[in-house]
Amino acid sequence: MPKVTENIFFIPGQDEMIPDAHVYVIGQPGSKDLSLVDAGLMGKGSYKIRSIQEEGFKLEDIKRIIMTHTHLDHIGCLAEIKAKMPWVELWVQEQEALDLEGGDERTVYGMEAFRGMCQAQYNLKKGDFVFQVNRKLLDNEKLAIGGQTWDVLHIPGHSAGSIALYDPIEKVLIPGDTVYADFAIGRFDLHLADPGALKKSLHRLAELDVKILLPGHNRIVKDVKPGYILSTAKEWEAYLG
Repeated sequence: MPKVTENIFFIPGQDEMIPDAHVYVIGQPGSKDLSLVDAGLMGKGSYKIRSIQEEGFKLEDIKRIIMTHTHLDHIGCLAEIKAKMPWVELWVQEQEALDLEGGDERTVYGMEAFRGMCQAQYNLKKGDFVFQVNRKLLDNEKLAIGGQTWDVLHIPGHSAGSIALYDPIEKVLIPGDTVYADFAIGRFDLHLADPGALKKSLHRLAELDVKILLPGHNRIVKDVKPGYILSTAKEWEAYLG
């Protein structure tokens, strides 16, 4: 499990036919108040837990899982992780939290054709992604966790409830699937995705001073060049309206 900074560790996703989201362990290691950012694809829970233990972390020090959004590749193994760590809280942006609690799985699957394929391939059934959410996150909240303070930014577009976490001290951005390395962005054709909102969200992120970019997939970037997110937004503007 690579170390990004003294307070951030990186569990790379293990992609299959469907991508598996990266997981980030955030918090000062001695704080006993660590958080996971996202969970990952179905069947990857044991790998994520094993990675945490092999780094020397105690599972009981993981207090919560913070979801950047609730697409299947990010939430698929949440139940597996919670089965091994039943004490962990679940923190999700307000709108997607209400969907999870109410059994509306349209955001999880993204589109009906994908729902049918995944249910057949992974033996999933209706109701597998109903969860009680312990904290519903709002835009501009500040999370004082693990000896750090993270800003919550609601950045809809890839999904209605996408959020980013931003550490203004270390200048670290965890944007989920909104923006990646190599001038790539998240798709905007799934349930409640909105290309116009994604454009605005990219421009909002472009206002931040970002040195380290930790996206949901693909490579991480430890030396983000000034203006990178703005340049990415401009490259995609013709497609975002």
